[in-house]
Amino acid sequence: MIRSMTGFAASERQYPFGRLSWEVRSVNHRYLEYSLRLPEEFRILEPKVRDILGRYVKRGKIDATLRFHEMAGGAGGGVALNRDLAARLLEIHEELAVMAGSEQEVSVDRLMRWPGVVTEQLPDPDNLHAAALELLEAAAADLVKVRAREGEKMAEMVGERLDGVAALTLQVREWLPEIRAALRERMAERVADLGANLDADRLEAEVAVLAQKMDVDEELDRLDAHVVETRRTLERDKPVGRRLDFLMQEFNRESNTLSSKSVDQRTTQAAVDLKVLIEQMREQVQNVE
Repeated sequence: MIRSMTGFAASERQYPFGRLSWEVRSVNHRYLEYSLRLPEEFRILEPKVRDILGRYVKRGKIDATLRFHEMAGGAGGGVALNRDLAARLLEIHEELAVMAGSEQEVSVDRLMRWPGVVTEQLPDPDNLHAAALELLEAAAADLVKVRAREGEKMAEMVGERLDGVAALTLQVREWLPEIRAALRERMAERVADLGANLDADRLEAEVAVLAQKMDVDEELDRLDAHVVETRRTLERDKPVGRRLDFLMQEFNRESNTLSSKSVDQRTTQAAVDLKVLIEQMREQVQNVE
């Protein structure tokens, strides 16, 4: 079954070190393209993120955003005192006091602001990264489900238009004998009006020439074949957007030829109705993966 290229999925989970959340959006695109927004500590994961998304999505523009809200005092995180550096700074303070011949109390506030005295301890990056990738798998799987549900609706709409195309081609086939007979009658009337002496064989030959010029049996056969192939393509369990787009071009080609060969108002109108149905299908197909 076909899948749409449009979809949205989100996945969020609380961990001991904080909360991770993914948002993945996709829209139609000629190829597969990624736009990733990751916090700085996760940027190293970009190749793996692309690999995971590529396993689930074959075509479309994918926007993936990861957010990380660290839990205060969470497992593996927090702040720590660099005791060696703090002790050395205190020693230096005492030495300077002796050299200056005056004593001053140590400002703990200033000492804490000294670079490196108080350091932030981040959670284990391996655990962070593994959790983010696992959560992305869940979001990507949900995205595929959303695209598949949208694809079912699109397939239904395309199927209805295919029914319309098949009905129109059948109707034109039923009209053809009547159109050919009317063509023969009109030619006979024109010959009579001109007072020309045209024997029956010559008249039939002229009618045959005109009938050959307006013969659309081949176009109708190809339209029927395209309907069958499109239905078969809709049932494939793999990306078929480009193939469907090609089929829409072929549909349009046959409807144009049918219109150019038309010698009857009914077939002209049928060709117009065909173009409307084909354009409606084409609009849907543009969003198929």
